[in-house]
Amino acid sequence: MNIRLSIKASLVAGLLILSQPALSSDLERRQSELKSIQAQINKQQSALQDTGKQREKLVSLLKSDEKAIAEAAKRVNATKSELAALDAKLVELNRRQQQLDTLRLSQQQTLSKQLSSAYLAGNHDYSKMLLNQQDPASIERLLAYYQYLNKARTQAIDQLKQTLSALNEIRSSQKDKQQQLNALIITQQEQAKRLSQEQSQRKSTLTELQRTLSSKAEELEQLQIEEASLKRIVEQALLAMKNTPSMDGLDALKGKLSWPTKGRVSASFGSSRSGRLNWKGIMLAAPEGQNVNAVAAGQVIYADWLRGFGMVLVIDHGKGYMSLYGHAQALLKAPGDLVKTGEAIALVGRSGGQTEPGLYFEVRHKGQAVDPARYCH
Repeated sequence: MNIRLSIKASLVAGLLILSQPALSSDLERRQSELKSIQAQINKQQSALQDTGKQREKLVSLLKSDEKAIAEAAKRVNATKSELAALDAKLVELNRRQQQLDTLRLSQQQTLSKQLSSAYLAGNHDYSKMLLNQQDPASIERLLAYYQYLNKARTQAIDQLKQTLSALNEIRSSQKDKQQQLNALIITQQEQAKRLSQEQSQRKSTLTELQRTLSSKAEELEQLQIEEASLKRIVEQALLAMKNTPSMDGLDALKGKLSWPTKGRVSASFGSSRSGRLNWKGIMLAAPEGQNVNAVAAGQVIYADWLRGFGMVLVIDHGKGYMSLYGHAQALLKAPGDLVKTGEAIALVGRSGGQTEPGLYFEVRHKGQAVDPARYCH
């Protein structure tokens, strides 16, 4: 019995001794795998941090690109307005020149007739007329006629001189305006080239930014960040509204306002945007550079670049109402400006990282988004 127990103990001890290297090897393998996984996790976390930093840098670069585009587009728009004004001035100058040319011809004909009449009447010496035997009444009439003729001739000459002087001024103005027009055309071409360069730079930045958003979760996270940015701006706007003049609001204008720009509704109020996020306004697809107009009179309380929404302008309409216009190419108004209904306030664009041009439009009452379709038709 003791011998059997001794043999069993020896066998168990032997097995334990034999299994120790195997157990040790397995433990080391698992420890090695754990370290490898931890290293991968650390690497991934580091990569995520680097991606986040890169994304923030790209957002900052996008902001710079889009602000540069806004300035270039604003200059192009201003130059277009100047060109239109100069064209109108040249048209008016040409019309005035035609009128003066017609007047000059008429005055020349009148003067020519007067000179012919004087020539046909002959040159009469007053002393000879007094000494001859003509009737005094006839002499008096003749003298009156000559005085009238001389006066009319003098007036005609003066009027012709004035007309010729005005014509010279018109022609000089036409020359100056034409030179200004030519210079503006060159300026516009340079501005258009600059705008194209800025848009190309923005496209590159946007492509890189989109590469950092590799999943729907990351896109949703960005949208949440952008919505939070908008919320802060709305809160700031509400504070600013306390200092604006008293206005009538939009209650009486429901269903009577025009849309801020002509376009197709590509996203409607309340529709799903991503995940649990819904649209707080509407997206209107419209041509880039098209005018964006104020839907109602009010005062601009915000005009700047906003993450996710690009160039944004907010108008206070009073009584807690505000309208917001986003993704603009350029803003034509500044904070504090009073605007009228239908007045151009911005240009349609694709700022805020949009790939297609359009306008994001919101109406809010006391900070809460309301359906713009209740007010615009």
